Order: sequence, then C-alpha cells, then structure tokens
Amino acid sequence: MTGPDSKANGARADASVAAPTTGEASVAAPATDGMGALRYDGATALVVGGASGIGAATATLVNELGGRVIVLDRVAPEQAVGEWIAVDLRDRNSIDAALDRVGTVDAVFGAAGVADGTPGLMNINFIAHRHIVQRLVDDARLRNGAVCLVSSAAGRAWQDHLPLLHDFLATDGFADAERWMDEHDGVATYTFSKQAMNCYVATMSPRLLPHGVRINAICPGPTDTPLARANADAWLGYASDYRQATGTSVLTPRQMAYPMAFLNSPAASGISGMNVFVDHGHTLALATGAWQHAAR
Repeated sequence: MTGPDSKANGARADASVAAPTTGEASVAAPATDGMGALRYDGATALVVGGASGIGAATATLVNELGGRVIVLDRVAPEQAVGEWIAVDLRDRNSIDAALDRVGTVDAVFGAAGVADGTPGLMNINFIAHRHIVQRLVDDARLRNGAVCLVSSAAGRAWQDHLPLLHDFLATDGFADAERWMDEHDGVATYTFSKQAMNCYVATMSPRLLPHGVRINAICPGPTDTPLARANADAWLGYASDYRQATGTSVLTPRQMAYPMAFLNSPAASGISGMNVFVDHGHTLALATGAWQHAAR
C-alpha cells in the first residue's frame, strides 16, 4: 500500500491496498451532532511517537477527549496513557512485534520524527508510519477509522518532484523501500521524508476510502518541540521575520494537537487526502507572493 495502482509519471506500478472483499465500506457521517462529534469517547487511538513533542500533546488531548490512547515509542511517555508499547521504528521486526500487541483502533496519529543526520531517518520519519498503516488496514484493524500524520512545512514543494516520489512510493513494503533508498543518493533527508509523506497522503486517500479509512497530515511551521530546540537555529529561527511582521510566535505542540484531533474525529468525516499547513499562513503567503523574505 504505497502509491498509485498504475504507472504514473513514468513510475512503476504500485503495490496498493487490496479492495475490501465483503460488503462496502464507507466513511460515515458523525453519529452525534455539535461538539460531540469532536470527542473520542469509546474510541482507541494509536499514537506513534507519543512520548514527546507533538505526539505527546496529541496523546494528552485525545485522552482528555475521552479516548483510550496507546503509545508506540522507544521511551515511555511521561503523561498518562492507556498503554505504552516500546518500539524501534528503524526495525520492521520491532514494529511488527509491537503491532501484534495492538488490537482494533479507531484512529492512528503518526508523530515520530528525527532530524537530518540521524541514522535510520527515512525509516523513522516515513517508512515505519506507512508500514503501520499498511498492517492495520490489511488486518482490518483500522476499518472505518482515520489516520493523521505529522509532516512539515519543509515538504511543501512535493508536487515539484512527483516522478521521483511516485517511484519511491511504488516500493512494495518496508524492505523494498529500504532497498530503494540504498539505490538513490541524496534522498535520505528530512525534506524528502516529508515530501514523501505529503505525496503519500494525497495519493493514498482514494485507495483507503473504500476501506472506510480517511488519511490526512498536518504540516507544522516552527513549533517548540524538543527536536526543534535541538535544531533551534534552522528550525525555530525559520520565518522569524514573518512572525515579527504578523505579530505571531513560534507554535506549540498543543496547537498542533488540536487540528490533529479534529482531523481524526467524526467531525472531519468529509476531509481526506489533505496536507494542512499549520503555520500562521506563512506557506501560502509565500506561494501567493503576499509575503517575501528579506534578501540576506
């Protein structure tokens, strides 16, 4: 389950999710009206990378909204969750062992990520998340559910690289994706991992909807997380002139958790395949020419 079913832009045919074999899945409209559609009462949410940063904030918020939260992470979360399962996202065997302990879930939040220079970057930032969604859908453990991934504003130019991205997303699973990475120089980067995620969300939506599964991503601008603080000059310093001019500030993990919780809630039942920029409007201001950074 990785990219288009047929060749696109010169890419090889994709290994995609098999269609449901019985009945007809559909994304249901909210069962409740009003603010109840934003809640997670009776739902189980899987938060990948839920021990810190945006993942931790999302796990906390979904718990507050009535959901049972399972966190997959290499370290134990400090906040209260329903269950923590240790996992190494660089290792398929570790991921599969962790998933064997997970039952049916209603929502998946993919928030694990590392910066450039980290060994296994592509596995952690993208390949593992794709594998987790694949397993849960194939096992019918995420039927009539939703997925929301943490991408980045750094992946905004993904449409400019569609042939390469389609070729990568056409890889058939974890090991094939690793082989593809070994065969292509210069792509094991944070930016490429987020461009791949944005393209994945857009291309997989029509393939997941027949299973009753929606998929979206948020693309955060500079956000005050432990990872961003460790790369403060490049990450938190980015777009500082825009923030100064607009009277805005570096965003918080909680400000990312709110749109994530919304996108995976019944209230967002009509939204799928979207990469939602959460950056005070900075990316679209650049795209439209409404804002230009000062020359350095």
